[in-house]
Amino acid sequence: MNADQLWSSSAVRSLIAALDPGGLIRNARERCGWRQADLGHRIGCSASTVSRLENGRHVDLSLLRLAAKALDVPPIVLSASLGLTSLPSTRVAPDRPQSAQEDPMRRRTLLAATGLAAPTSLLAGLGDALASLPDPTGSPVPLDTRLTAARNYFDSGENASLLRVLPGLLADGHQAARGRQDIALARLSATYSLASQVLTKIGRYEQSRLTADRATLYAEWSGSPLAAAAAARELSIVLRHQDQPAAAERHILEAVAKVEGTGLQTAAQASAYAQMLCTTSYTAARAGHRDDALAMIREATRAARDLPPEAPEGRLFPITPAAVDLYAVGVHWALGDAGSALEAGRRLRASQFKTAERKGRMHTDLGRAWWQWGRPEQTAAELLSAARVSPSEVRDRPAIRKIVADLRSNHARVTGVRELVKVARLAA
Repeated sequence: MNADQLWSSSAVRSLIAALDPGGLIRNARERCGWRQADLGHRIGCSASTVSRLENGRHVDLSLLRLAAKALDVPPIVLSASLGLTSLPSTRVAPDRPQSAQEDPMRRRTLLAATGLAAPTSLLAGLGDALASLPDPTGSPVPLDTRLTAARNYFDSGENASLLRVLPGLLADGHQAARGRQDIALARLSATYSLASQVLTKIGRYEQSRLTADRATLYAEWSGSPLAAAAAARELSIVLRHQDQPAAAERHILEAVAKVEGTGLQTAAQASAYAQMLCTTSYTAARAGHRDDALAMIREATRAARDLPPEAPEGRLFPITPAAVDLYAVGVHWALGDAGSALEAGRRLRASQFKTAERKGRMHTDLGRAWWQWGRPEQTAAELLSAARVSPSEVRDRPAIRKIVADLRSNHARVTGVRELVKVARLAA
């Protein structure tokens, strides 16, 4: 059996249809006549880790890619087994009865219980698209133009509009990436990164992890260090939310090293470096690594010193000196030092930020610091300012909704709390 026959065989297609990349690795290993220890030796892990990988109990994309490369599994075949694309005449989505957990009506019911502002049909629609891509839209508008418009939805706090267009963008992005051109793969990675960004924002961490993993995969195939940095940043953020601080730090530190390895010869690379340092600092702070966090935010401040006060249009990492100062607020808050957080944000003004999302984020970060310091009046004032410039920052973010709920329970008479409750759409 030649290579083409092997990778289009019924056994391989069955593994792809079942979305079983571990089984694909096992199949390829056995055809090579290797033991699990043999494969483990080649990719730098133990036989037990290979066993867990093959049985689906250790889903690590980096390790899967190493194993696939060692076994000469074509990237398109591995991609199909992960549900990221399809082989010719192969339906990647498994054709089997849905479990109760997968049932669309049940999923919509669960989504409705979250109280998020984005319509549940949009969240379910994106979830369906991640499981099995819809057909391409056939839109005549260039993907770059549509991706820019989608980013503008995020920047404007229009999360529902972004969720509405993402399935079509992903479908068309996959269609364009079939040619395996670097720019198309990088664009597809950027689309998945954007999906991860909004899903993290609204607290859908499992879906965000999936999209961040896919962004990482396509960025690696594209060879673009900036696309890889964007994907690593989103993966690090969602890992942090999933209480995996060590993994979050590892991913973001690797990304920082790769960006620094470019030599920072362009403004775009310098912006990426400053942004990654900010994310690294915040990740370290959430992990309780105070010295590392403070050292990183100082380095980010230095790296951003020569950046313009307003990022150029279309820049992948639109970091500015004021944005670094805003990260410093979050870093000190994460370290439990509300006083230093408020001092770091003392000179910040909404006018320093271009988008509604960043203006709202400035107010919510300061609101969190005031809340940490035990000042409900100032907390409510900042959150109300956030709600007025970008309602989704209060309405869609679970952590901020919780503060509003606590304000209602314990400080209902504070000015602005009643209006915040309405914005957050808290149940009576």
